[in-house]
Amino acid sequence: MDVSEAIAAFAEAGKSAPPARLGQRYSAAEFLPEHGNTVVCHLDLGAPGHEAVLEARARMRALPEAERFLFTPVESLHMTVFEGVIETRRTADAWPGALDRNAPVDEVTAWHLARLQNFDAPEPFEVRVAGVRPTGLVLTGATPADEERMRTWREALTGPFGYRHADHDAYTFHMTFAYPVAWLPDAVLPDWEAAYREILDALQAIPALPLRPPAFCRFADMTYFEELLVLGR
Repeated sequence: MDVSEAIAAFAEAGKSAPPARLGQRYSAAEFLPEHGNTVVCHLDLGAPGHEAVLEARARMRALPEAERFLFTPVESLHMTVFEGVIETRRTADAWPGALDRNAPVDEVTAWHLARLQNFDAPEPFEVRVAGVRPTGLVLTGATPADEERMRTWREALTGPFGYRHADHDAYTFHMTFAYPVAWLPDAVLPDWEAAYREILDALQAIPALPLRPPAFCRFADMTYFEELLVLGR
């Protein structure tokens, strides 16, 4: 069986370095402190359809060598709408130009929260699964109109956040399940490919993933995203 590019990207063949964020965002055993803020839609764990997402996550965790990935808690599952600041990324395209680049994250979060109080939220949108990869789900608008609304949200949020990311227009919406702590041995790749095709088929049978409205959140690490202000309708 041919192995897709999404899975081959996590194969150990040809790799001479560990995963990029290992030792910064997480270790092999736990998530590490990395403060920041963000706008996300949490998975709605009280709505019909969320069970399919949790089943997909459980199937991934049961695959051979899945211990080479560190999984986030179920309660943290979300789709990022707009990436806020993060203490380890203080670049011009990811930090408000009006604030000192060395400002504490809590100070920036308070500044963002104040600017978001009167945010004029765009139209709501729905999301479907477009792909599956070892770190989670690739998402897109349930319809072309939904995709356009998602992009409208990102554009609107550049105002109160005070910056535009270098990949703003090319950003891929996603839901992260896990982070790699080691690369996958080639021997297990066919098993992963077969399982991922089945997982994708099951998830694409859902017309739209159940997501809560976009909310401005703060976080201390990747295990919990505290909603400070709901922005959606």
